Amino acid sequence: MNKTLDLETLASLCKRRGFIFQSSELYGGINGFWDYGPLGCELKRNIKDAWWKAVVRTREDVVGLEASIIMHPAIWKASGHADGFADPMVDCKDCRKRFRADQLCEEQGVELIKTEATFALPDGVQCPACGSKNLTPPRSFNLMFKTFVGPVEDETNVAWLRPETAQAIFAQFSNIVATARQKVPFGVAQMGKSFRNEINPRNYTFRSREFEQMELEFFIRPDEAVELICGHVTQLDDKPDLMGPPQASWGWNVWLHYWIEQRLTWYRAIGLPEADLEQYWQVGDELAHYARACVDIEYAFPFGVQELEGIAARADFDLTQHQTHSGKHMDIFDETLKQAAAKLDDPAREAFTRKVVTDWTRQGKSEEDARAFVAKLFDGKYIPHVIEPSAGTDRLALALLSNAYDEETFTDHKGKTDTRTVMRFHPSIAPIKLGVFPLVKNKPELYGKARDIFAQLQRRWNCFWDESGAIGRRYRRMDEAGTPWCVTVDFQTLDDDTVTLRERDNMQQVRLSLSDLVDKLDAEIG
Repeated sequence: MNKTLDLETLASLCKRRGFIFQSSELYGGINGFWDYGPLGCELKRNIKDAWWKAVVRTREDVVGLEASIIMHPAIWKASGHADGFADPMVDCKDCRKRFRADQLCEEQGVELIKTEATFALPDGVQCPACGSKNLTPPRSFNLMFKTFVGPVEDETNVAWLRPETAQAIFAQFSNIVATARQKVPFGVAQMGKSFRNEINPRNYTFRSREFEQMELEFFIRPDEAVELICGHVTQLDDKPDLMGPPQASWGWNVWLHYWIEQRLTWYRAIGLPEADLEQYWQVGDELAHYARACVDIEYAFPFGVQELEGIAARADFDLTQHQTHSGKHMDIFDETLKQAAAKLDDPAREAFTRKVVTDWTRQGKSEEDARAFVAKLFDGKYIPHVIEPSAGTDRLALALLSNAYDEETFTDHKGKTDTRTVMRFHPSIAPIKLGVFPLVKNKPELYGKARDIFAQLQRRWNCFWDESGAIGRRYRRMDEAGTPWCVTVDFQTLDDDTVTLRERDNMQQVRLSLSDLVDKLDAEIG
């Protein structure tokens, strides 16, 4: 990434080249919503295809789901979103602008005061727009978009646009288990739109009101079940091979670190430099009350280091909540567990039970719940725990755009100094893989040959045909689109079927046969 890049420069290029437009720009725009143009929608599609391939297609232990955006309101009651999915909001009484109280305090180097039931601003906090200290007390604002299902707009027909894709996976868990022929550990992946009525959308597309997520819920055995089956639970101190095949003895903490490594490896594979990726482990009040641990994978955006993806160990909270609220069982039967438990004699069972009771009561849980849990384990049943990697497609697109942007000054073969803007996308996610140019367009034989070559290549990759202007100008347009290669069909092509291939990053040119060109692109794009 060009370390001096600012968002205004990036946004200007994105609009000029058709990556991103302000939604409803014709009518003055609407804050927090963005449209992806011809290049932008290809970029996002490539991101999602790469994620789906890495998380689902190349694994045997993950299946997919595509759920509706509007679901039964009871789902959001069970998940806690209906009552607790809120941000603290303040208004400036002088300029009438609205802000998130926690962000306001963070920007001014103070901490928002949290009480048991509400929030308060510390002394000295002022409006960033007008400088006034005449701010309203913070008040909770539910971030979900409300709508109505059916012709009557009353409280009995209230529904919500989903604020995340994950809850559909939990709500459909039993159906997936019954049909997917998967056994724990296994995952369910979903991509799709989510909606949050952000108080203060900002930083271009980073914080929007409509966005896409790529989420995986990876279901694992509770550590207690692992211990019964394997006789021990592998911990990080045992130095497991996190890049090798997963092992049956892994505990939840090893699974969490396994998915952290998987996700970091993928980000590097699509072009984000390791030096610009950081891990932030949530602590204290940052951590959800049900989460055992959560790490944010962060990227160094032009506006600062911010979250790309959260990876959380959510225990059995979500499935247990839906079991409680729906009255339907979410536990599964594990034959391997049942067989392992059947081998224990009575003293071994009692010793195992005492150990679980001790562990649970140390965590503030009841002995009664611990004994009921163990009794189910002995019957081969449990509610799976889950590791959740949750990534933002739009945030990742912004990170890739930021990382790709470069301005380069160079001297050509004639000694002339020039500057070009180039988007250095990894070939796998570049919107256009190849530009195809006829050297001239007024020679029918050469033009026809170029069209034939374009048609052949277009069947394999997204290619762009450009016959307008000098070759140098065409190269510059492709550089700004992030196209890794350009092919020029010239008069020599008519003689020997070779073409001139120009590399985006170093601007070097070589002659290749069509078969060699196809082999090269296959190897580079992957």
